[in-house]
Amino acid sequence: MEIISGKDISKAIRKEIAEEVKRIRDKDGKVPHLAAILVGEDPASETYVNSKGKSCKEVGFDSSTYRFESDVSEGELLEAVEFINKDPEIDGLIVQLPLPPHIDAQKVIQHVAPEKDVDGFHPVNAGRMMIGLPAYIPATPNGILEMIRRSGIETSGKNCVVLGRSNIVGKPMSLLMGRNDDPGNATVTVCHSRTRDLEKITAQADILIVAIGKQEFVTADMVKDGAVVIDVGIHRVPSAEKKSGFRLIGDVAFDEVSPKTSYITPVPGGVGPMTIASLLMNTLKASKKEIYGPVE
Repeated sequence: MEIISGKDISKAIRKEIAEEVKRIRDKDGKVPHLAAILVGEDPASETYVNSKGKSCKEVGFDSSTYRFESDVSEGELLEAVEFINKDPEIDGLIVQLPLPPHIDAQKVIQHVAPEKDVDGFHPVNAGRMMIGLPAYIPATPNGILEMIRRSGIETSGKNCVVLGRSNIVGKPMSLLMGRNDDPGNATVTVCHSRTRDLEKITAQADILIVAIGKQEFVTADMVKDGAVVIDVGIHRVPSAEKKSGFRLIGDVAFDEVSPKTSYITPVPGGVGPMTIASLLMNTLKASKKEIYGPVE
């Protein structure tokens, strides 16, 4: 059993990005710029946006955060998105979710210019990804691909089960693992809350990607011997042993599942660090106009 360290892989990616940013700055004098829109005071969103800002600084990016009170109107938010869309100095824009209930999140996401949509949530990027055109791939699935690629895991011809069907992880992950590429060329099954005989299906997987949002849902009897297990989940649970009073666990019961696997991601330190690394990768591509080319 080998543990795939997202922490180590993301560190290597950040170093590569920082070196490229230095070359770009020395040549052109401009560095990539990532903007984030943050509405309200959700602690998890606040922490995540702050982490993104620190990561940008680490690799030499510029970053901006546009903060709004939770009672901001949808119209005001759309105006802010449009303002950032038109700013030539900003290369990428993320809208931190969730948004307050009175705001249509899909409407806001669709208002982001596709060429600045480094989260990969816009329908144009989703559609381009689906038919194999260059696109911004959502950060978590893209991070998982990098983990698989850099760990030398073979995917071609393998039986891959994706547990979860969200627009952010499950759906794009299933498309990416089935595409004619490397990583890819797997035979993909998507499972969810209505799937019958779930344990039988997951136990046939050579590669099991778990993003179901239920703590320690996957147990040893659901996993094939020698399987690759990627755990996307993250949950806080009380712990008297930790100074913070809590510890982090995933969607997979790590202690009982890991002995059966060939590769497995831990929680924390697995998929999580790769998500921000992937966002940085997408922002660098946006700065270099790799996906859409120069926009008039």
